[in-house]
Amino acid sequence: MCVLTIRRLFTMNAKSSSIQALYDLSKKTFTPSVTLQPSPQAIHKLSSLLDTIGPEDVGLKDESQEDERGHGLFGINVFNRVDRWAQPITYVDIHEGQSFTMCIFCFPTSAVIPLHDHPGMTVLSKVLYGSLHVKGYDWVEPPCIRKSEQTGQPAVRLAKLSVDRVVTAPCGPSVLYPKSGGNLHCFTAVTPCAVLDILAPPYDEAAGRRCTYYHDYPYSSFGAGDEDAIVHGKEDEYAWLTATDTPDNLYMRSGRYMGPAIQT
Repeated sequence: MCVLTIRRLFTMNAKSSSIQALYDLSKKTFTPSVTLQPSPQAIHKLSSLLDTIGPEDVGLKDESQEDERGHGLFGINVFNRVDRWAQPITYVDIHEGQSFTMCIFCFPTSAVIPLHDHPGMTVLSKVLYGSLHVKGYDWVEPPCIRKSEQTGQPAVRLAKLSVDRVVTAPCGPSVLYPKSGGNLHCFTAVTPCAVLDILAPPYDEAAGRRCTYYHDYPYSSFGAGDEDAIVHGKEDEYAWLTATDTPDNLYMRSGRYMGPAIQT
């Protein structure tokens, strides 16, 4: 066997072991028999392993450098390109089970996943390549709700800003929890980028984990009230959120996982 072939086999085995190890530890961390939130130590261990994963470990290459228009790897060739603004976000399923989901989102430049929640879920995310703007909120507890004075208008609920920054690879993973870390968040691709997510437990409408989209309003939009004692004059750190329908312009399609297979 030639040296080049041996090197290729070694590289393939290393990549396979990386994503397999991530799956195995996720399975150990999030099991159906565990009803409590995993310990901070367990989440830290999983986050540290996720930090070692790069785009090549899941069959991707850095599109942010090679294609500034962000068309990505899935189904569009140089003879059949359309304007980048019409490009969809590509969803790639690695594993979907009862206790957790592993998946990748590939964004073209300027693509947006609007403000949405992860009810009762822990989510670990790693930007594999490119730059992504992340804006996230957490609900103010106890709930602070304003009912609209106009008939038929939905109520709004007070939330506090948790994160508002651009994340650029290479970077460490982020973790959000059911009630902290920016459980309600939105993404905007600054450049073509890809994000590897571990969601535990996964969305499940029957179990009450339905993805809800929201619209955020500045705190000043609804005037002063009893919640002023919570805000303490820092209005830019707070917003009113109201549930909304799934956006019509959320353009997402499925892509095929091109990385090493995992043994479940």
